[in-house]
Amino acid sequence: MTDIVIAEFMDESAIREHLGDFSVQYDPKLVDEPQRLITALSDCRALIVRNRTQVRGALLEAAPRLQVIGRLGVGLDNIDVPACTARGIRVFPATGANDLAVAEYVLSAALILLRRAWFSSGEVAAGVWPRMKLIGQELSGKQMGLIGFGAIARLTATKALALGLRVSAYDPFVPSADAAWRGIERVELPTLLASSDLISLHIPLTPKTRHLIDSSAIAQMKEGAIVVNAARGGVIDEDALVAALRARRLGGAAIDVFENEPLSASAGAAWKDLPNVILTPHIAGVTVESNIRVSDVIARTVRAALAGE
Repeated sequence: MTDIVIAEFMDESAIREHLGDFSVQYDPKLVDEPQRLITALSDCRALIVRNRTQVRGALLEAAPRLQVIGRLGVGLDNIDVPACTARGIRVFPATGANDLAVAEYVLSAALILLRRAWFSSGEVAAGVWPRMKLIGQELSGKQMGLIGFGAIARLTATKALALGLRVSAYDPFVPSADAAWRGIERVELPTLLASSDLISLHIPLTPKTRHLIDSSAIAQMKEGAIVVNAARGGVIDEDALVAALRARRLGGAAIDVFENEPLSASAGAAWKDLPNVILTPHIAGVTVESNIRVSDVIARTVRAALAGE
């Protein structure tokens, strides 16, 4: 009998330190082998996943003893939370554990895109000296717009202010009296789109936020604006974004999350040969340090939950 199934990668020291009293099946390849995962869940009490395992439907039905789900990250759109709640299964995200990693990703991506130097190594090594086409822009003094103003966006704003950016944010769920707005301009979405040199998304994927950034929203953006999405795939209409980049309507984009992951070769073809684009495989929140923090938080939480604490 297995107490805990871990279907995606996790820091193994956290497993040893906090879950050693339980029977654990740790196999990060399970996420890619649905039938083997379903078999593993037949008698487990806890499941630990990242963002790729779709915890819904047949998978939930295959786990009649399941009591706890630990999410190695913060987004829960890959977990059917209402179905879990109906069954009394508690779902725990690693809130706060990877905020720093995402904030640093957003700002480093913006720096790279503005300086336009990320693709020059091959040319320089080949004896080409492309100085004129690599004269980019400075981050300091730019207007940054944050769509969503939760914990990660607030940390991003703090670091952006320290780098000399001006920061505005749109979030109708954060009251205007909240102290978090100190130093940040609170604006409506149309104003943010029209005034920002750099736009970063920090919202969950819901029916209301799906394709929030579509062709109409992009048309409202400043010409040459840069877009960074390290939040959730699906909040941007990828076809509309690709079209705007191909038309040089936008200055660049860094995309870490996609509507369908992993990005297939056929879907990826649309992004090929686009100027000033950075594509990464959903790793904004994953660093050596954040993996340790996230794994530690979830291992402790799952242990406590199974112990009835």
